Amino acid sequence: MTERRGTGRLANRRMQSRTFVWHLSDPPAAAWPVVADTARFNEAARLPKHEIEEIPRADGSVLYLGHWRRGPMTISWRECPANWVAERWFEHRREFRNGPLAVLTARMTLSAEGAGCRMDYTVDVAPANLLGRIMLATKFFDGTRRKVDALVADAERCAADAQAPSASYRPPVLSDEVRDRIDGLVGKIEDSTYGHGLARRLADWIAVAQEVDLVHIRPLALARMWSAPPRHAIELCLQAARVGLLDLRWDLLCPRCRIAKANVPGLAELPRGAHCDTCNIDYERDYSMNVEASFAPAPQVRPIGVGEYCLFGPMSTPHVRAQVTLEPGAERVFDAAFAHGIYRLRTLEPGPETQVEIEDDGAAFPEVILDNDAVRAGAPAAPGTLVLRNRAGRELTAIVEELHWVRDALTADRVTALQAFRDLFSDQVLRPGDEVSIRRVAFMFTDLRGSTALYDRVGDAEAYRMVRRHFAALAEIVRAHDGAIVKTIGDAIMAAFSEPAAAVRAALQIQEESDDPNLVIKLGLHQGSSIAVALNDRLDYFGSAVNMAARLQAQSTGGDIVLSVAMAEDPAVRPLLAGLDRGTETVDLKGFPTPVPFVRVHGSDTKAPSAAMDLT
Repeated sequence: MTERRGTGRLANRRMQSRTFVWHLSDPPAAAWPVVADTARFNEAARLPKHEIEEIPRADGSVLYLGHWRRGPMTISWRECPANWVAERWFEHRREFRNGPLAVLTARMTLSAEGAGCRMDYTVDVAPANLLGRIMLATKFFDGTRRKVDALVADAERCAADAQAPSASYRPPVLSDEVRDRIDGLVGKIEDSTYGHGLARRLADWIAVAQEVDLVHIRPLALARMWSAPPRHAIELCLQAARVGLLDLRWDLLCPRCRIAKANVPGLAELPRGAHCDTCNIDYERDYSMNVEASFAPAPQVRPIGVGEYCLFGPMSTPHVRAQVTLEPGAERVFDAAFAHGIYRLRTLEPGPETQVEIEDDGAAFPEVILDNDAVRAGAPAAPGTLVLRNRAGRELTAIVEELHWVRDALTADRVTALQAFRDLFSDQVLRPGDEVSIRRVAFMFTDLRGSTALYDRVGDAEAYRMVRRHFAALAEIVRAHDGAIVKTIGDAIMAAFSEPAAAVRAALQIQEESDDPNLVIKLGLHQGSSIAVALNDRLDYFGSAVNMAARLQAQSTGGDIVLSVAMAEDPAVRPLLAGLDRGTETVDLKGFPTPVPFVRVHGSDTKAPSAAMDLT
């Protein structure tokens, strides 16, 4: 590591600057997620949490004021929106209203260097008074260097082990009483159907993880971190919430910054919309997009304090690939690379937006042009560059973001279509009179052919026992394929799945394993949008997609699978049906104005392919 003294800024000769340089073994893309995680770094460096006050302004922008309180003393500052280009650099600036410092700016840059990269970390700081001058003349810069040393060491450890803990972070010491309570809860989880041998791992992680990881626990992220099947991680967290190791909450994510701006413990309390102070917009709930089930440690296990370690930071919103504040008339050009995909161009301030598609990795990205009333994609910039132009009459912060939704968000439509959720949280229903739209859900209806004759043939008691065993077998298969039994209707069931391919895999397995000649199963499938409501104290679905699935089940002759053409043509479903004996038919169905085509997979070939058992 080398150090050099900066020349300072001509606009303020009191400004002092230091730049520290490190050489990392990882390339910029691999080092970025660690060195740009400012919230994690601040917590590991033992910096105190602070409060952020968000004040909307007349032009639609937001003034962010930070407050750090300790005893009778409060330090306040203006929190400037961070600037960054992913995998290249970030800059964070605070303008203090009181205290020993006037301004502090930290800038980190990464540049390729052989197989690794060089990291430059520059701190510009101006004192506000005599105490500030004394701080800068003594240990301020040495302390900064030591803290960033620890950040670099963490980055190097993560290169070898992505789950390596921060060397600087010191987890809280749990009392014997709390440890005994945790041990008891771990035992309850593993005694259930839903522990999957992961309860101890979850408990140990809760005990040592940083608060930035625990304030918003996402089961799908845990599954990825632990290389576990997603359903196992989801069921683990649901069971942990049921016994009291975790708290379940429903977060209403902002569609812009994708941060939860409202959270409640129950579906019945979920508002229809919320206001995001950070983005200064109102937005509606969408069960398929921005209503998320997340978890946090129960307070009696590990309390999480209030406040922020860092409001703005590249890894707080990792879908944002670039965020840069531009003065009126400014033009900025940066080194940048973009993978293929769809991107949204917008401003941090409320206003218009537009989308662009990059067809190939590293292809030219269009210039981003900000006007008073528009955000436009201009001519292609030179490959490997990002060009930003502000033609508006005021300062604006340009944002380039990947349009995919939060990768690890467990959305409400998905979790409520899981058997574990319905088993463990049957009391979690919508409030009376409330209804929500689900963009896509796959429905399965089954029935038994000739069930009346079965009761006559074997007697009511024996037939009832056979049907109950049949229901249990169906429930286990449905659960194994990430679905849920919504209700039983006589000898029939209605099941829901968040993914059509999962429903088809379940149907194939059901017919494959149905070898009792007394129980011949009729089965129908369809996918589409639906309305979720609370009915008879449970979450239920209504709409034409439900009716279609039920009507198609009636077309089944038993031992076969009848599914809508729309479902059969789903890209994830087509490979599952390849090679099976199937045909297309058309029928008039009650409640549908025109004849409905459907696909029948014939009974002798309804054998589940090996991929059907891949639950990961």
